[in-house]
Amino acid sequence: MVKTSKLNSTAYLLFFLTVTLSLPISADAEQKPIRMRVSHQLPSTHHLARLLEEWAARIEDGTGGAIDVQLFPSNQAFKVADNYPAVARGFIEAALTVSFQWCRTLPEMCVLARPYAFPDVKILRRFPRSALAQELSRMLESKGIHNLGWLSVNRTTVITSNQKLLIKPADFRGIKIRGVNKLFDQALIALGAAPSAIPGGELYLSLQTGILDAGLTDINNAYDYKYYEVQKYAVATPLFLIFEHIYVNPTWWKSLDQNSRLVIEQATRLLESEAIDKVIDISAKAPQRLRDKGMIVHEHTADEIEAMRKIMQPAFDRAFFSRTNTDINNYFKLLE
Repeated sequence: MVKTSKLNSTAYLLFFLTVTLSLPISADAEQKPIRMRVSHQLPSTHHLARLLEEWAARIEDGTGGAIDVQLFPSNQAFKVADNYPAVARGFIEAALTVSFQWCRTLPEMCVLARPYAFPDVKILRRFPRSALAQELSRMLESKGIHNLGWLSVNRTTVITSNQKLLIKPADFRGIKIRGVNKLFDQALIALGAAPSAIPGGELYLSLQTGILDAGLTDINNAYDYKYYEVQKYAVATPLFLIFEHIYVNPTWWKSLDQNSRLVIEQATRLLESEAIDKVIDISAKAPQRLRDKGMIVHEHTADEIEAMRKIMQPAFDRAFFSRTNTDINNYFKLLE
């Protein structure tokens, strides 16, 4: 039995009435395209949302219109926490979820948050087709969803501050910093920092008012959400990977003919590659974009990264073991 969070049945009813009433009535039911509604949290201006539009067009073209892909960005269909249960219960066909958001329900997904474990672009490119990705997809299958692919959204994190550059472990002592989740926060605590759970939408105000001393976010978000208006310093670092993974309802997936499934899989493989290319490009340009807005930006050197890794990674690994009873190195062997 799939464990799900409590859902708002009224919201579901309104959503389905809206979608159903908007569809044309066809006399020939067999000619009606199969709907593939996709819910996600990204605004339509986000680079990945734009890539999703191209992905949707490829599926429709490749199936000759047999699949009608309908994208619902910006939480228009379901809220972030409701996407997984909505797909698992068959309320909608597909959705995207950030890998971090599984850490409570499926802590093994937090393997991607291991500090400084993915410094090489080659590893980033290898992951979506790796044995590790396949193992995580198998675990997701046990939760009642069929995983289609892994879409990279970040490989460079930025740590912002108004006081000083936070470069080495000693700089973090006593610093109130935005946390990620209870598992990853153990690595921040090991640095001597005091992590606090602040939603992304509240980070700007928390930094502006001094509730937090330091921010921690995707380097592109620091620019898009104008953190340069309230923060003077930024350290760019390959702290962890963030993926939006795309998944579908298993019953719906099995109902498709073989050609439709093949078209969707091929379109998703291309989307995975395009997402990685875009993230690499954005990560290369982002530090200078922040400098152009007046921030003092430091990019972590290899020695500085190693100093951070030596403290953060063991603390994270212990927390991971306490949640999964598994040595995290066993998962990383699947990347080799």
